[in-house]
Amino acid sequence: MRRARSIEPAVRPSAAPAAIARDEFARRRRQLVKAMGRDAIAIIPAAPVHLRNNDVEYAYRQDSNFFYLTGFAEPESVAVLVPGRPQGEYLLFVRDRDPARETWDGRRAGPVGARREYGADDAFPIGDIDDILPGLMEGRAKVYYTVGIHREFDQRVVGWVNGLRAQAKQGRHAPYEMVALEHEFHEMRLFKSRAECAQMRHAAEIAARAHVRAMRACRPGRFEYEIAAEIRHEFMLARADISYLPIVGGGANGCILHYRENADELQDGELLLIDAGCEYESYASDITRTFPVNGRFTPPQRAAYDVVLEANLAAIDAVRPGASWNRPHEVAVQVLTAGMVRLGLLKGRVPALVKSLAYRRFYMHKTGHWLGMDVHDVGDYKIGDAWRALEPGMVLTVEPGLYIPPGTRGIPPEFRNIGIRIEDDVLVTREGHEVLTGGVPKQARDIEQLMAARP
Repeated sequence: MRRARSIEPAVRPSAAPAAIARDEFARRRRQLVKAMGRDAIAIIPAAPVHLRNNDVEYAYRQDSNFFYLTGFAEPESVAVLVPGRPQGEYLLFVRDRDPARETWDGRRAGPVGARREYGADDAFPIGDIDDILPGLMEGRAKVYYTVGIHREFDQRVVGWVNGLRAQAKQGRHAPYEMVALEHEFHEMRLFKSRAECAQMRHAAEIAARAHVRAMRACRPGRFEYEIAAEIRHEFMLARADISYLPIVGGGANGCILHYRENADELQDGELLLIDAGCEYESYASDITRTFPVNGRFTPPQRAAYDVVLEANLAAIDAVRPGASWNRPHEVAVQVLTAGMVRLGLLKGRVPALVKSLAYRRFYMHKTGHWLGMDVHDVGDYKIGDAWRALEPGMVLTVEPGLYIPPGTRGIPPEFRNIGIRIEDDVLVTREGHEVLTGGVPKQARDIEQLMAARP
């Protein structure tokens, strides 16, 4: 039986950034209140608790919109914004203090803690919401609320509105319009503050260390799940969690875009594709690297890898203020298609192949997505019919790839069974861009040098 190896981190961690200050949460609430207008009310529920099996719960993760406004991580909570309310515009409904339940489930802030620690103007026990919230809604023209996310809570909101309508003859005035919160929220969350950028840099640094650890741990005969365990280990050492299920695909498994099994033995002479990111203080990172299991690229692997790396670097270079959101993708497609012609995967002129989408046989996804509190973060990609322009404070991924599964016909056989993706997280800055994930190598020679020094 092979004994598991202990892999020390290749790069010592830097100090974690300070938590986002209460003042920033207050600024966000003020911005949303200003956008709502004085005749509205906003209702934002916390994420519900979900059962994994029987009475065992999944690890709790707060709703991103709720946390963005409150910084409050407890379930069974509701945030309410009431513009112009004399006693204060920000209310929280939270679980009451309960020593018996806290013995079982952990500490609660309670209404007092919600005011003292989280800046609520008023806070009430969640059990009182049916008595209090309809009165806050009365006389408001609009209810800002996102329908369809938390369906059980949807019914409560509709019930409060209908209850007010049923009392119209008693002089009570129900809101007449329900407005989705997405547009205002998503635009706010798309532009990252200095504090948010610090959290995302740290999440990227942690994930980069995990990928370096994986390269150092990898060798023929180990299993995909063992490498996934090394990644999770590095995350947990930094008090971070996975931001999505890691993809650890050796050989042909690297050609499956959302491979999840992570169960196969790693073979000598094959590539390993790892797509893994962490979440730190509710902010995500997202990195993909591809490298040889034995530490040395074969000539065909190196030729294909260099095409994807060229596309990655060219697409990152296209990230700058004023550039179209789609420009990095367009650049990556041009480079990848030209590379496919050089490798003998496609035949013809590059412009015609791009126009006919011939490259999609080997590259079938977009080159990136927004990144933030969610891995596929919120924010419009188009304004009207046009791709939106990149602006400072936006964070996106850049992730070109090349996928040639076994059995692919009409190509040089030495390129079969190759799946390659190289993904980085990129912040748009005033001067251009900042690559947040530079802590993990991607030049082939640097990967080989790192893996040659494995313990």
